[in-house]
Formats: sequence, C-alpha cells, structure tokens
Amino acid sequence: MIVEALLNRVELTGILIERKALRFTPAGVPVVECLIGHQSEQLEAGGPRRVECEIQAIALGATAQWLQAANPGAALHLTGFLAARSRNSKQPRLHVTTIEFVEGKQNGKILQEEG
Repeated sequence: MIVEALLNRVELTGILIERKALRFTPAGVPVVECLIGHQSEQLEAGGPRRVECEIQAIALGATAQWLQAANPGAALHLTGFLAARSRNSKQPRLHVTTIEFVEGKQNGKILQEEG
C-alpha cells in the first residue's frame, strides 16, 4: 500500500500589522493572535502580478513568546500551516511554527528556533 503525503506548509514574509495581548490556554500554553500584511510581485500565467493581502495568524508556546516581542511594523518571515479558525468558521488562519525577524539585522534574518 502506498500512502500519499499530504502537504500543508506556508511561508510568508510580511509586516506585523497588529498583535493581540499574550494570553494562556487553560493548560498554561502561551497564545498570541495577530494580523500580517503581505505585498509582493508573483508570476502568474506568464506575467507579473502585484499581490497584497492580510492574513490572520496565531502562535502558541515559545513561538507566541517570540511574536509577543515583535512590535507592529516589524518585518517577519513566518513558516507554518493553515487550519480552520474554529469549528464554526472554516476561514483559514496561519498557525505560525517559526519566525524570522528580518528587519534591522546585519545578515537580514534572525531565526527563532523551535523547541
């Protein structure tokens, strides 16, 4: 039997537009919700396309603490996966698993390590 691998991985570079206050789940896990703004030029149907969007994101655990340290306007490179916002809302939300702070670093990136 061959099992097909399912892929749900998102990489997004953008600006932190807004960030809610750090909160904790009943189990004590840190959680931060935020809004990320993205602008880029992508190739579509053989031609350039200007892309602008805003996406809701959420981070848990150590990643939430890293995100809490970022100020609105910070440039970020996020990696994560998409999941429904809730059982009642199937709107996608980015669940952030790693954060790279792009702005103001000599080499352009500081990587937040998982774990």
